[in-house]
Amino acid sequence: MKATTLGAQLLETDLRSWLDQQALSLNGNYTAIKPDHYRPWHWPLHPVSFNFHIPASEWHGVASFTEGGESFEVKVARTPWGVFGRCEQLRAEAKGNSVEQMLNELGKICKPLFERQMQLGYLLGLAHRYEGSIRELGPAQKLRLLFASDRAIAHDAQNEIETGGDLCAYGPALITVLNEARHPNRRTAQWLVLDLFEDLQSYCPTTESERAAVDAIRNLMWSAEDDYARTVYKAGVVLGGHVCTEHSADTIIELMNSPSRIARRSAMHASFHLCEWMPAKRQQVLETLHAAAEKDAEPLLRSYCLGLARDIEHEVIDHIAEPIFPDEP
Repeated sequence: MKATTLGAQLLETDLRSWLDQQALSLNGNYTAIKPDHYRPWHWPLHPVSFNFHIPASEWHGVASFTEGGESFEVKVARTPWGVFGRCEQLRAEAKGNSVEQMLNELGKICKPLFERQMQLGYLLGLAHRYEGSIRELGPAQKLRLLFASDRAIAHDAQNEIETGGDLCAYGPALITVLNEARHPNRRTAQWLVLDLFEDLQSYCPTTESERAAVDAIRNLMWSAEDDYARTVYKAGVVLGGHVCTEHSADTIIELMNSPSRIARRSAMHASFHLCEWMPAKRQQVLETLHAAAEKDAEPLLRSYCLGLARDIEHEVIDHIAEPIFPDEP
């Protein structure tokens, strides 16, 4: 057995075990949570002392502040512009009119850092905050971070997976993420996997693994109750514009009659692009669109299908915008 294949199996097994453990605390409540908007993480922040050109000779005072039972030393500079504090351990600075006010401000500035590090520690199974870099973590640990409630952590983990090499070792575990139906933060994790799967061959290089990935995308979409993080939309984008195989083409057409109106909308959108890269499917797509335009349960989708069919028949470059359901969460 090749080392990569063995590693892929171990990663998949580890992730499945971790997800099973996570599910135990949910007491059967597997409702997906709508994630906040993604905000990139930046640390350290711009040091306030730079704006005032505080020289090294001014940093001769010492103070401390406590957070989560930990005490941190703070260097202090008393100047005509106020009291400055610098915590080298946390790479953070603050300014106030007094030492007390400066320390209070420093605590506020560092709060997002502590929250991020505590969440990292929790996801990694630690009893304390994680102070290291995501890049220093192993593949199994990075996969867990895709399920962070802080989207910046999840996105940073995805970036480390994408740039870390040996991508095909992640394939089975990433398919497991798409099939996950219990973790409350699964929608962000699944969006990130779909983003990686825009280069599906790098993660699923065999016909069998590629087919398994397409089937997982199909299952994700088939009965989708929400489109949190635009995950189901992204699934259609991957099927319609990046996979480009006979199996993905047939899956798009099948999904145009799925129970989920969100999945149908995504597949209908994908069908326009399917006709671009596989013209042989054009007639089947048009027939499916015209049939849906007559019988789809959603009036907005009936109109959407008519518009898409018209755009395909006239070979326009762009297509009608997808509708938004008025009661969409």
